[in-house]
Amino acid sequence: MDNSTDKKKRKQRGERKENLAGYLFVAPMLIGLIVLTIIPTLLTLILSFTDWSFIAGIDKIKFVGFKNYIKLFDDNVFRISLKNNLIMLFVVPVQMILALILAVIVDRVVFFKNFFKVIFFLPYISSIVAVAIVFQLLFHPSYGPINKFLMAVGVKNPPLWLADIHYALPSIMIILVWVGIGFCMIVYLAALQSIPRDLYESADIDGAGVWTRFMRITLPLVSPTTFFLLVTGIISTFKSFDIIKVLTEGKPAYSTSVVTYHLYTKAFDELKTGYASSIAWFLLGCVLLITLFQLYGQKKWVNY
Repeated sequence: MDNSTDKKKRKQRGERKENLAGYLFVAPMLIGLIVLTIIPTLLTLILSFTDWSFIAGIDKIKFVGFKNYIKLFDDNVFRISLKNNLIMLFVVPVQMILALILAVIVDRVVFFKNFFKVIFFLPYISSIVAVAIVFQLLFHPSYGPINKFLMAVGVKNPPLWLADIHYALPSIMIILVWVGIGFCMIVYLAALQSIPRDLYESADIDGAGVWTRFMRITLPLVSPTTFFLLVTGIISTFKSFDIIKVLTEGKPAYSTSVVTYHLYTKAFDELKTGYASSIAWFLLGCVLLITLFQLYGQKKWVNY
């Protein structure tokens, strides 16, 4: 009895030590998450019901209830920014389609796969400021290489791109597709390489063509990856800020303004902290609703 009791005690002490070690390893990340994410998020929720500026003292906080949220729908710039965000969602499917095509080509046809992986992935890890400056030069209305080429092939009045109210947002979307396509391609490549080759061999024996193999084998088996990229891509699109700030600052005529940039201007230019907090929570609500809708819809088309 004594030996069994001692063994139990030693086992319990060992488990406590393992648990303590685990908590110590997790503690830095957990503290960072609580201090830098959870607490600020809860504070912005409280501030969203106030009329307050962060440069004023805490004693200046004035609770206004749902007034900030009601004001959102009377804010014309906010409505335009939200519409632009919804238009920018088209970046995600275009990016994913092109990435999947490139991944299939690189996986099946191209030699030196690692070289092409690096080439396509470079824009994703490049400084967004450097990317913005490069595209600012490319899209220059008078001296940019793109318009020079268009004029050379006979286009008399090429678009003004970033300076044109109709072409500014599509220009931003083109840049976002170019930047993100490498990441999507790398993820798709990993998914493609995990598909058992005997499935394709069996399909060949049955006489299936290239298109049939792609639709019946490749597309269903990469659907979990497609779902992952769809969710992360939509969240990333709603968070777009840096490219807008560097390239256009929401101009011309708010045609490139997005919700995050409008939030930034309200919080740090106009110093309306309470109103900016309500914008942040509205944006969070939109992202959560879209994500929940995707989680529900994935049961119908994702094959695990």
